[in-house]
Amino acid sequence: MDLQKKRAPLPAYDETLAWLTLSLLCLGLVMVYSASIAIAEAGKWHQPTYFLMRHALFLGISIALAAIAFQLPMHLWQRMSPYLFLLGTGLLVLVLIPGVGREVNGSQRWLPLVFVNLQPSEFMKLLVVIYAADYTVRKAAYMHSFRKGFLPMFLVMLLIGGLLLREPDFGAFAVITVIAMAILFLGGMNWKLFAGLIVMLVIGFLLLIWTSPYRMQRIIGFMDPWADPYGNGYQLSHALIAFGRGEWLGVGLGGSVEKLLYLPEAYTDFLLAVIAEELGFAGVIVVIALFAWLVMRAFAIGRQAAYMERYFSALVAQGVGVWLAVQAIINIGVNMGVLPTKGLTLPLMSFGGSSLVANCIAIALLLRVDWENRHLMRGKPV
Repeated sequence: MDLQKKRAPLPAYDETLAWLTLSLLCLGLVMVYSASIAIAEAGKWHQPTYFLMRHALFLGISIALAAIAFQLPMHLWQRMSPYLFLLGTGLLVLVLIPGVGREVNGSQRWLPLVFVNLQPSEFMKLLVVIYAADYTVRKAAYMHSFRKGFLPMFLVMLLIGGLLLREPDFGAFAVITVIAMAILFLGGMNWKLFAGLIVMLVIGFLLLIWTSPYRMQRIIGFMDPWADPYGNGYQLSHALIAFGRGEWLGVGLGGSVEKLLYLPEAYTDFLLAVIAEELGFAGVIVVIALFAWLVMRAFAIGRQAAYMERYFSALVAQGVGVWLAVQAIINIGVNMGVLPTKGLTLPLMSFGGSSLVANCIAIALLLRVDWENRHLMRGKPV
């Protein structure tokens, strides 16, 4: 019998990527419910399932929008990239207008809609992936030129960075900077320019920390959270207590003590600390393994697209991989006390409508790139 006939047919999409995403979403839904019961019942809502129902609603909206995004071919995303980027920039400006943007805990990052708050910086991460990929492909011949290749993108990102720091949202600024740098590097930027950019960014980040008292206090609190456990080190000290209580296998689902109004942002930025307490070291390793596998799939899809000379699609796939990896690493590092405290969610898992929608659309683009790769391998049009 012909070997070709024996070979199993190629699936229509990356089933591994889909199952990894579904696993993270489902685990996130369960843990958001567990981490938010106490604050939902004790707060103004007096309803234990308040955050569960909202997160489930956000999840449904995210999956619906991701399904729509999947239907759009990658060449259309490339054509729309400048306009989408301008839209995202406009939203970042809009959120800073007094009376329009909503301020929470000293940060003006949200646009109040009817029932939800929109956080433009979350969508800007996705839009930077698309825009930087399109820019790199268009400027491929000038990637070794400082004036024609590097400088225009640097000025654009300087504008975006300035808007984000005005909110302020230092975490989003850091993630977006890394995304843009990584895509330029993957697109063939001159290594000397890239090394110079790294040095400039390190100096810039140090200056931002040095000239900002509240950022400096966060660094001090991070270096020794027990020196001020009721002040600057409060969040981190309670996160570390949660990790310590969890030990190897955790205290059991729902058994966390730190979520009982001790650990702030337990269902958003510090969700992993609750996972560590309830599911233990084993649960944390599972989460890290799922993210690592997902990122590897993103880069594998990107490599396949590059091999087929679909460079925009390749850079989008790898840019999404960089984004999810960097944000997950920062969130995990913050929860474990190896990085200073930053307001970044755990992708696909933490509570937050804007973050969930942006992450799911990013996964939809990954699936679309892979779907187009498979169709072209079969000789079918996309």
